[in-house]
Amino acid sequence: MFTQLDPPIPLHVLGRGDGYALAVIDYGQEHNLLWVTAIDATGEIWCAPNPEVRMQANWSMKRPQGMAVKASKEATA
Repeated sequence: MFTQLDPPIPLHVLGRGDGYALAVIDYGQEHNLLWVTAIDATGEIWCAPNPEVRMQANWSMKRPQGMAVKASKEATA
């Protein structure tokens, strides 16, 4: 199943960077969800598996930047 997200969701793909998820692909219970994500810094489109995707920090929702996102950003800097 392919689901277009409206509006897109701001995400962080570990090892790739921040971006916006445009859609989700669900191949069923034996597979990870795939997040179709446009990466801000490069403009690349990646189908990132669920374990590699994290929500971005959101000040208004009081959601801090996660440890995995911090480590990923440090590794790509």
